[in-house]
Amino acid sequence: QVQLVESGGGLVQPGGSLRLSCAASGSIFSINAMGWYRQAPGKQRELVAAITSGGSTNYADSVKGRFTISRDNAKNTVYLQMNSLKPEDTAVYYCNADLAVGLGVYDYWGQGTQVTVSS
Repeated sequence: QVQLVESGGGLVQPGGSLRLSCAASGSIFSINAMGWYRQAPGKQRELVAAITSGGSTNYADSVKGRFTISRDNAKNTVYLQMNSLKPEDTAVYYCNADLAVGLGVYDYWGQGTQVTVSS
């Protein structure tokens, strides 16, 4: 069974840092792009950051300079380092990956991890 498992969310004060991790497991042939999305209450899910298999990255304007996405291909894991967190970063964060499984490439989502930025 292929799955994405996230960890690292929690409660942090404004200005603080958190590191999210997402590990892909199962019968995976290869992993293409990986990314992090977030959804705040009453808002649509939005892209936070993405990284290709070659390491090229893309960020939402709201997190540029504060968040860093990286991946460890040997561990099938993607990370999101979040610094200088703001209350408006509060959301459920979801991992996303394009995984080659069997004869096809499929879009997978993690279960989500809550990030709350509050004093």
